[in-house]
Amino acid sequence: MIGRLFGNVSQRVSSLLYRVSLMMKPQVVFVLGGPGAGKGTQCSKIVENYSYTHLSAGDLLRAERAREGSEFGQLIANYIKEGKIVPVEITINLLRKAMEETMEKDAKKFRFLIDGFPRNEDNLQGWNTVMDGKADVKFVLFFDCSNEVCIHRCLERGKSSGRTDDNRESLEKRIQTYLQSTRPIIELYEKHGKVRTIDASRSVDEVFADVKAILDKED
Repeated sequence: MIGRLFGNVSQRVSSLLYRVSLMMKPQVVFVLGGPGAGKGTQCSKIVENYSYTHLSAGDLLRAERAREGSEFGQLIANYIKEGKIVPVEITINLLRKAMEETMEKDAKKFRFLIDGFPRNEDNLQGWNTVMDGKADVKFVLFFDCSNEVCIHRCLERGKSSGRTDDNRESLEKRIQTYLQSTRPIIELYEKHGKVRTIDASRSVDEVFADVKAILDKED
């Protein structure tokens, strides 16, 4: 009798813990688009208006590159300078750590915008391997913008951003990398009906009006 009672209590506790773990699983929106498509600007506006935390794969990598004593700093610097994609294990571990730290500080902060990831098939496979069952990808928010507009915006940004990759040579490499590696990922998600496309060539407010319509519908 007592054994059965403890068994039932144990089952209920396990069931409760399972439900809590499901609730705590990060809800992820991948934010993709070419360099200069306005991903960072729109993510900032989403954070102001919705309960999302913005994680930029590029910002996390740049912070790790600058962090004193980082074992990956020089490696990351070389990849970024060449406009190449950083090894997936480094990026995913930085993303996972950032999500875990955010949720530890505030359990209600379980919704994340992951900006600039996955950039290629290797990124996607790495994510599926490492994060399988640990996070739910809701959809891809795709900011679609012509190469010309993207280059112009980045060159303008480069005047004040201090970013080493906001110059024409790096930009052309980054756009080629984006077209060859990231567009196929967007097309893959599209086949599963998981892409929400926005015309990002317009003004910030016009683009955000579309973003709001999508997020309000998804919520």
